[in-house]
Amino acid sequence: MKTGPNGPKKSHSPWLYQLDKGRPHTTLTKDIEIDVAIVGAGIAGLSTAFFILKNTDKKVALLERFKMAHGATGHNAGQVVSYFERGFASLVDEFGLELASEGQKAIEDAWELLYEMYTDAGLDIPFTRFLGHAGLSGVDQVLLHLKNNSLRVKGGLNPEQMLISETTDFLNEIPEEYKNLYAIAPQEKILTMLETDVTDFVAVLSYQKGCVNSALFCEGILLYLLKKYPDRFVLYEHTPVNKIILHDSDALIDGGKYTVTAKRVVLCTNGFESLAIFNKNGLDINTKFHHLVHGTVGYMSGYLEKMKKPPIAISYLTNPDDSTDDPYFYLTRREYEYEKEKDLSLISIGGPEAPVEDIKFYSHDNDFPEEMVEKIDEFVRRVHSPEKKIDYIFTWHGLMGYTKNGVRLVGPEPKNSLLMYNLGCNGVGILPSIYGGQRIADFISGKISEKNSADSSRSIFDVPKEYE
Repeated sequence: MKTGPNGPKKSHSPWLYQLDKGRPHTTLTKDIEIDVAIVGAGIAGLSTAFFILKNTDKKVALLERFKMAHGATGHNAGQVVSYFERGFASLVDEFGLELASEGQKAIEDAWELLYEMYTDAGLDIPFTRFLGHAGLSGVDQVLLHLKNNSLRVKGGLNPEQMLISETTDFLNEIPEEYKNLYAIAPQEKILTMLETDVTDFVAVLSYQKGCVNSALFCEGILLYLLKKYPDRFVLYEHTPVNKIILHDSDALIDGGKYTVTAKRVVLCTNGFESLAIFNKNGLDINTKFHHLVHGTVGYMSGYLEKMKKPPIAISYLTNPDDSTDDPYFYLTRREYEYEKEKDLSLISIGGPEAPVEDIKFYSHDNDFPEEMVEKIDEFVRRVHSPEKKIDYIFTWHGLMGYTKNGVRLVGPEPKNSLLMYNLGCNGVGILPSIYGGQRIADFISGKISEKNSADSSRSIFDVPKEYE
């Protein structure tokens, strides 16, 4: 069985390993004119193409500098979640309860958009949805999530389920106003839900999560779009975009030897591309664009085991002194569909991160640092599987684009609305990417008025008028 690299220092993603290696690739070989040019063929780009093609009559060209789904989409842990990489209370502090609630609901409703894509394309790849968990190890984390839950209820959202161990010594510190937002349970039940024997965890938070191979999902959507819209859709791979020139009514896209003229340009990238953006009316976009996101590399390892347990996604906040906004470890278990006859589960673990000082020195093919292997293995041995030696047959890393406020940017560029964004994975990118695709289609179809969209009070996803 071919399962991965020979040594632990090679970066090898299980999601890309399962793609069709024989799929033909088309590159740009002539100048073209198109209604909508989408830059970036990951889950954001494919989702944007899907909803534009379905909900409008526009012709769409998807431009990818390397290969479809080989960026962050092919280098994640396979987890589908409907939360932001920050607490709900902090969203309320920044945007107010109404807008924060609308934004949170939009991401939660994106489950239905995912089902819509899956069903329309007739996909049969494993996709599971279940009640996932997060282990909390300190009173500060518990109180923060109770505050989040309280605000969720006030905003008309369902609260996350919380169980607190009956053995904790801080039950009397919990404000009376939160009494209906949690239940007391034996710690044994909490540890069972978290699949650990480590007694550090004093509470468990549960909400809807899922697992899917996002790269394989993109491959299925791509094949569907090519077949469904042969006259309105094309993908050009190995076509790097170097420069975008925005005029009043169209945009010129430098695709190397050839040029794409488009009525709209949608950037569905991490935001790190070395492209230059020129705006004819003189308002600076280029410099601002490159300050929209900052880079972080997430590191993951994976191993196979006999399928004995159902799919799951669990987060472990192992440091009781840290807030929930700080890095944590996470685990997903899902069917390893590459060899179905063997009844195997793929266990993926991630958590360690490192900032990217200069994107020019990052590549998905870079060796996997031994120190990151050790960090992940130490967590696994201490928290999840202390009694057995793990053979990590997959080790991989992915570049994540974090926006300054941890919220995906979706919508038109305020200085020239011909340019649009669906970017910023923020570590939890699948559902936000899909929602962003539909929102972009709503702009293009006219369902959302662009005249009002530039007002930053309209949505938490809008691009700020001024950003450093």
